[in-house]
Amino acid sequence: MQGMGLGADLGRPVLSQPQKAAIIVRLLVAEGANIPIASLPEEVQTALTEQIAQLRMIDRDTLAAVVEEFCDSLEAVGLSFPDGLDGALSMLEAHLSPPAASRLRRMAASSSRADPWERISGLAVEQILPVIEEESIEVAAVVLSKLSVSKAAELLSKLPGERARRIAYAVSLTGNVAPDTVRRIGQALFLQLDSVPAKEFDSGPVERVGAILNFSPANTRDEVLKGLEEDDATFAEQVRKAIFTFTNIPARIDARDIPKVLRSVDQAVLVKALAGATGANAKSAEFILSNISQRLATSIRDEIAGLGKVKEKDAEEAMSTIVAAIREMEANGEIFLVANDEEG
Repeated sequence: MQGMGLGADLGRPVLSQPQKAAIIVRLLVAEGANIPIASLPEEVQTALTEQIAQLRMIDRDTLAAVVEEFCDSLEAVGLSFPDGLDGALSMLEAHLSPPAASRLRRMAASSSRADPWERISGLAVEQILPVIEEESIEVAAVVLSKLSVSKAAELLSKLPGERARRIAYAVSLTGNVAPDTVRRIGQALFLQLDSVPAKEFDSGPVERVGAILNFSPANTRDEVLKGLEEDDATFAEQVRKAIFTFTNIPARIDARDIPKVLRSVDQAVLVKALAGATGANAKSAEFILSNISQRLATSIRDEIAGLGKVKEKDAEEAMSTIVAAIREMEANGEIFLVANDEEG
């Protein structure tokens, strides 16, 4: 055991730091610990394995001294930082600006230690699908082989039958692809996927214009839609379908959800909206009253009768409040709007 003790003053030869690390790893493995050795640089993994191969037997006193020194080192640590750029990015990504995060992701993906497939696997199916559609059959097969079975199956189901069949067959041929080739494919694809410019707006122009017109006065909404139809009839039709107003309630709200909607609206606002509902809005008012308890409907009808005539502006504000409540409930997943492709 010459040259393998902790200290000459204790009658034991001196152990090097790599040898001490090998002893700790050997002990943890023996105890069944799951050690992420694979995350270390390859040269470190190689050196550690060589050290373990050189060691033979360690006496109990030496083992106890190595473990004690290791524990003292751990207790002395006040703060630890992520290992490498990839780890730092994972910790800070939520706090970085989109351009900075994108640049750092590209830097991390091109580093020798980062695994691009980990990040690709975390992307949504909609983000990966264009790669499967546009890349070669061989590259698409490698991508499917590196993804989870469920995600690969979902991607395959979105492809035309012939291409899906060819990619599925190509997967059977990926067993001989060298690891370095798979890694380079992953790096190239990640850089390609991450190069998509960030969007300033969360929603598309149709949704944004529709949301604006939802809360515009009826006259303004009609004038804007008329102008849009003259400039771009297709866009105007898409905006009409994105608009949800008080008039759309019978066609877009499930009758069973009406009581749930009314619980989130002040009754005074509801009475004002129903009292001022005329023309096309009258149908919505009747739809609401028909889908609540008869007792509550009678009470509301009495309040409407006692309220008298409501100013058009006040009625529109009350209707907008109800529409806003419905939109918020839809965004929170509490209700779902019924699709109506024929709505104009």
